[in-house]
Amino acid sequence: MHKYLRAIGFSEMNDRAKFKEILTDAIMTADRRAYTMNSENVMLGEFCKDFADGLGIAVCGEFDEEDKFIYEYYYPYLRGDGITTREDVSVERHAARDSYAGVVEDVNMGISMIFYLQNMIPYVNAQVSGRLPIQGTTLTMSGLSLGGSILLPIHVDEEQKDQIRRRTIARNKLIEEARKGSEEAMETLTLEDMDTYTSINSRIRREDVFSIVDTFFMPYGMECDQYSVMGEIVGMRLVTNRVTGEKIYILTICCNELTFDVCINIIDLLGEPQVGRRFKGTIWLQGYVNFPDNM
Repeated sequence: MHKYLRAIGFSEMNDRAKFKEILTDAIMTADRRAYTMNSENVMLGEFCKDFADGLGIAVCGEFDEEDKFIYEYYYPYLRGDGITTREDVSVERHAARDSYAGVVEDVNMGISMIFYLQNMIPYVNAQVSGRLPIQGTTLTMSGLSLGGSILLPIHVDEEQKDQIRRRTIARNKLIEEARKGSEEAMETLTLEDMDTYTSINSRIRREDVFSIVDTFFMPYGMECDQYSVMGEIVGMRLVTNRVTGEKIYILTICCNELTFDVCINIIDLLGEPQVGRRFKGTIWLQGYVNFPDNM
């Protein structure tokens, strides 16, 4: 079974026969259905069933010559709210099955973020019809977590927040210039990194690391779409899985100037979440590409 089922409220789902019934129900009573022909003239199908507000399971497969649906795989999902980034997204098919990974580079992160693509049907449709690349797309990211903790915030007054904002804007401009080949920008960024390292090396001797670092986003483990994150909680809600009755927190966090939703089972979260506090944990990163309405 998919290990991230726990994040959407199926922590005790060990009976495969029972879970097969849930997958069958997800197909028969799906809240959303999507179909398209791939490049091999095979009809692909995706059936999404919500088990709480924004949380659910997607069942994917193909139709045979008799229009019978053949189940191939499933995955748990969290549908995020809002727009995380407007940067261009690249998509690549997984080697083992007809699922897709996306890659986006945002200057706020400083790394290439790899995510599991939630809405693969519109992408395959655009690919087959020769409409790629599509201009004007945005990306809504979300994360499923199996373990996390709540940290108290770092006290920052309005003047310090303003200084941080200005430094972030200036650094993002330097990164953009460095990407275009500016040697002066590269040199300035290198010197800034050296100053930051020296400052942290001095403070770490007398301060806790989480009183210095207020947010981070970095790869975790061997799988390319899993990350260790820490960010400020800017919104939260508690939902209930309608089948199991388990409680799930959906936390909206701001991490490195990017905002996205993370869901975690209440039994896997250490501490009491509140707006203004920080969430620290590991996530499986997913993404929903918002295609233009005229597509």
